Amino acid sequence: MITKLTVESFKTLEKVEIELGLVNVFVGANGSGKSNLLEAVGVLSAAADGKVDDQVLLQRGVRPGVPELYKSAFNERLPQHIYFAAHNEKSSYEVSLLNPLEATRPWRFKTELLMRGNEKVSSRSPRLKGNPNTERGLAAFEADELKASDPANRLMKQLQEFVIYSPTTPVLRGTSPETLPRLPVGLHGGRLPEAIHELLRSRKTDAHAKRVSKEALSLIDWARQYGSAAARELPISPAAGATPRVIRFVDRYMREGRNVLSGYDASEGALYILFMAVLAAHPESPQLLAVDNADHGLNPRLAKSLFENLCGWVLDAPHPKQILVTTHNPQVLDGLPLRDERVRLFTVSRTDSGRSVVSRVEVSEQMLAMADKGWTLSRLWVMGHLGGVPNV
Repeated sequence: MITKLTVESFKTLEKVEIELGLVNVFVGANGSGKSNLLEAVGVLSAAADGKVDDQVLLQRGVRPGVPELYKSAFNERLPQHIYFAAHNEKSSYEVSLLNPLEATRPWRFKTELLMRGNEKVSSRSPRLKGNPNTERGLAAFEADELKASDPANRLMKQLQEFVIYSPTTPVLRGTSPETLPRLPVGLHGGRLPEAIHELLRSRKTDAHAKRVSKEALSLIDWARQYGSAAARELPISPAAGATPRVIRFVDRYMREGRNVLSGYDASEGALYILFMAVLAAHPESPQLLAVDNADHGLNPRLAKSLFENLCGWVLDAPHPKQILVTTHNPQVLDGLPLRDERVRLFTVSRTDSGRSVVSRVEVSEQMLAMADKGWTLSRLWVMGHLGGVPNV
């Protein structure tokens, strides 16, 4: 698990350091820097994998941008490089990068440092002899030579797997194509039918998958069953342009013979529930992942229930994944068991000078006293008591 993340001079993140849990939820106003934080981890992920360019970033869910917009552009003089670091309990990886003015060129590595405790595993600096290729990471190459059980290798592998998922309704429904079909579910959800089929198939041997798939169904109150099927087997309009395989639901209220429908006709909230269930329990899901705007299509009470379940799915898993989530739905906060140190809530806001500030919300005596008077976390946030709200 990544315990600490540091970002310097990246977009609105001039200097940010946060201590992470297993489930990390970021709330804040539009434009406060929540997505920038996820994309900073995406750039760090690419660096840990040995190469940073537009295509590599796109595959991780980082929005392609004009090169100069990656670098902080505040009035004060800032370093030319962009700096990232990730730590866990036994190792750390730090890298400073120079992004190119020409969008077609890869970013250049200025410094790298991979540590195992106090032991240096790999390092580079501008003074490094031999003039190595600055467009390729040394730490990624040297970490590959380590044993799979080595803490430094495990940190690098976790970083390398990182993906930012951004589910969108047309792609989840199967009416729009998946442009980034990365396992297990595609960055936008285009592989959801296949992933659900794989998740349900694994229930015979995987108790965690069995639990998650069952609890996901309980959140879809109108459905008796879900799965996937070939589009030709379901009642779908030819105008829908469905993908070859689609999500299949059986409605608990409609009569037999008229109670089967596809993801094209189902509520989008049901599709988002299945998407999150796949990320929590599918064996091909990354160890470290993010979901940007995870509250699309969710009724407020459903959002609360989904995140209550999601926290349980992650925390109780035999091999827990680490997840970073951004949301604008206040009810999500009421589903978070913040007394568990593994679940963390952060507010993201911008100072008068435009810099993003990330602050952890911790349970305090004052917060507990207000809770006794009927103040929920969602109400505290909306009323401005936690920070991370727009100044409008």
